[in-house]
Amino acid sequence: MSSSTHGNTPYYFVPAPSRHPFMAALGLFFVILGAGQWVNGVGWGAYSLAFGLVFWLGVLYQWFSEAISESEGGLYGRKIDMSFRWSMSWFIFSEVMFFGAFFTALWWARAHSVPALGSLENALLWPDFKAVWPSVAAGVTASPAGIVEPFTTVGPFWLPTINTALLLSSGVTLTIAHHALRDGNRARTIGFMWATVLLGLIFLLVQGYEYAHLYSDLNLKLNSGIYGSTFYMLTGFHGFHVFVGMLMLLFVTLRLGKGHFTTERHFGFEGAAWYWHFVDVVWLGLYVLVYWL
Repeated sequence: MSSSTHGNTPYYFVPAPSRHPFMAALGLFFVILGAGQWVNGVGWGAYSLAFGLVFWLGVLYQWFSEAISESEGGLYGRKIDMSFRWSMSWFIFSEVMFFGAFFTALWWARAHSVPALGSLENALLWPDFKAVWPSVAAGVTASPAGIVEPFTTVGPFWLPTINTALLLSSGVTLTIAHHALRDGNRARTIGFMWATVLLGLIFLLVQGYEYAHLYSDLNLKLNSGIYGSTFYMLTGFHGFHVFVGMLMLLFVTLRLGKGHFTTERHFGFEGAAWYWHFVDVVWLGLYVLVYWL
């Protein structure tokens, strides 16, 4: 549907009314309902959560399949491509603000909250409190009130450094794949895309192993004071973004195998690449501010 056309491509494609937004919202309703009931000990909450996830993922599969068919059918012209680029740009900007808030929370805790709690005016309330970061000193780790179990902080060696190398390498393989696609070398593109997906998967496995080590050996948990909460908040949300980005790259790779995308029209590839490079940059900030400082 369009007001005017240029050749066989609409000037601006407007899809027909769709049931997918409502159905996706319905699936998320059961997800939130089930999660809320499950954490409160209601048995059927887990089933509602599982049903909602399966239902929601099924809707997304149908929705994305229709969008891919429209794209491969030549309905998306220059104006639609521009809309996609602006949309992805604003989405990544919102993600920058998302992580910016968490980095600000870490900075505020280290530069303001902890020093304020260790100031002279709070000495009568917490005489044994030591305003140091990372919180390894007695009175900080165990907390003056005794509500935080002693734990050990984590440094950059070796798992975080290995993961940094993995993500930086994945950025290189993704860039090589992009150049190969622009040169029309589909086989080379697919090969380096699979390498990128594999590197992302290994990153997640290493992070999972790191979390298991922190919980079992260092007793570092989400409730380990402000250090534990900011650590898992930042690294955990980043790990979720790596998982989402890996899925994006996986689907793009599968589409490449089906012959989708051309040397001139491949914003689906570029959008996923933008997101992955953003994830790489965020990790570099995490690596320095969380593990080194």
